[in-house]
Amino acid sequence: MNLARCVEALTLLGDESRLRLCALLRERELCVSDLVKVTGISQSRVSTHLGRLREAGIVRDRRQGAQSFYTLALTALPDTLQGLLDEATQASDATLAGDRERLAELEVERRGGAAASGDDLERDYSPGRTWRSLAVGLSGLLALGDVLDVGSGDGAAAAMLAPYCRSLTCVDVNARLLEVARDRLAKHPHVKVELADAHELPFAASSFDHVLLFHTLTYTERPLVALEQCARVLRPGGRLVLLCLDEHQQPEVTAPYGERHQGFSRAAIVELLARAGLELRVAEIACREARKPRLQVMLAIAHRPLILA
Repeated sequence: MNLARCVEALTLLGDESRLRLCALLRERELCVSDLVKVTGISQSRVSTHLGRLREAGIVRDRRQGAQSFYTLALTALPDTLQGLLDEATQASDATLAGDRERLAELEVERRGGAAASGDDLERDYSPGRTWRSLAVGLSGLLALGDVLDVGSGDGAAAAMLAPYCRSLTCVDVNARLLEVARDRLAKHPHVKVELADAHELPFAASSFDHVLLFHTLTYTERPLVALEQCARVLRPGGRLVLLCLDEHQQPEVTAPYGERHQGFSRAAIVELLARAGLELRVAEIACREARKPRLQVMLAIAHRPLILA
């Protein structure tokens, strides 16, 4: 390797993201979507970094169908550069340790030891096979009764469910977002969009078969009161479906969006639902965001008892 190539290689490796990719490719062969999933770096940046590393001879690639797989080209590198990569990629570093942990999780999924995640839709892409198309298709299996969407926002979720509800009522405290929801849902005569607060739902007791609380609880001033209101308007046997952020320590990420609470742990959700008089059926982590800080989303499903205590 001449002086110019040495300088180029050292310059390339003087970047944290590229070193993270090298550390992972030192472990095993991976494709772009795998690296995106493990690191949380955007697909465009991963592709750009890999292109530069390949041009410098630090990584090599091979094609398999529509995908390219990459690995570290250690045998083609001078001993000094190999030693530098070995020392850097095996360092005791929290970021690298996190990458290794997520890589291990990915390998477990590959062996079938864990349920496939939604991110596999991107990894095993075929035309039209997206999360949105899957959600639309699954919605077609639904036959819902009277549904209340609390904190419906612009009606994006409601629009998917509207064709399969006997009636659908969307409420939110943001008048501007409700105007967007009205336009989006205008073609459905059985849908109502109303300005209302989750703490004081303007509906009679036992009015709905299902209540949706999608990413609303963290914005409420009094989460227990909001859940009690949801329980009140549910019919006996009715179901509440809740999505919210898992408890986290990243207020700088969520506070700018107006969130009042830093998520809710599973234990906190279980306690709140019980205090609201609802019977828990499911409470689990539904997914984890690929991008830093990798916030997790909690799914909870609960029912109003058929016979009230």
